[in-house]
Amino acid sequence: MLSALTYGRCVARALLGGLVTRQNREFGLVTASCGVAKHVGHAGAAYGDDAFFVVKHRAADVLVVLVLFVSFLVLFVSSPTVSFVPHSPISSLPSIGSSTACVVVLDRTSRRLFAANLGDSGFVVVRAGVVVHRSNEQQHYFNTPYQLAIAPPEAQNLALSDSPDMADSSWFSVELGDVIVTATDGLFDNLPDYMILDELRGIKDSSEASLRRIAENMAQRARRLAYDPNYMSPFARSACDNGLDVTGGKPDDITVLLSVVTEYAGD
Repeated sequence: MLSALTYGRCVARALLGGLVTRQNREFGLVTASCGVAKHVGHAGAAYGDDAFFVVKHRAADVLVVLVLFVSFLVLFVSSPTVSFVPHSPISSLPSIGSSTACVVVLDRTSRRLFAANLGDSGFVVVRAGVVVHRSNEQQHYFNTPYQLAIAPPEAQNLALSDSPDMADSSWFSVELGDVIVTATDGLFDNLPDYMILDELRGIKDSSEASLRRIAENMAQRARRLAYDPNYMSPFARSACDNGLDVTGGKPDDITVLLSVVTEYAGD
């Protein structure tokens, strides 16, 4: 028969072994995407001028959403007006334009979420139905987000162009079951937090099919409200805060990446 001391040691070792195993577990993301273009039949990507990619690496999961401006915004110092340099055929011009960017990386071993956001796309982390972490929107002034840019030669000194170093950077320790919504401004300009949380309640499990259904519902709800002239959208509220008399949603391209934190099962 084991003595009380020996039995206690066995229990302690078992518990410690379990804790070590639990602490060494690696995390991963199950991610589904959905999006809708502002203009039906938009040439090019399915999500209009939005773009995204998802990368699975042995060390991390990477989520990226971008809003690409096909016309280049130029602020002329000598005038308060804003002009646009038309986008010409790619074959006749060097690559010019600008883009906001939101990059989210889950490090498997540390189980931390690292993020860098430049502009007005972003992400939220939801735990047990509550937003526990989010990115910060960056605007020069109303409806003029920070952006990475390559200006045409004649506008090199006149264009709004921000450095990647200016991105809002953060990290956050995630837990199993945390939900991450990474999206372009087309979602956040039209859906306030309570509507996003309402949609997330429909998640049944962490399968990609279940997440895709919720991402589609979220994107379609944002699109419907974007064209409602009587809806007081987050975009309209921000406009009012800046002295503009605005109601309604904001028609825009919408891209949603919906992720759930799970145990990493390997490639």
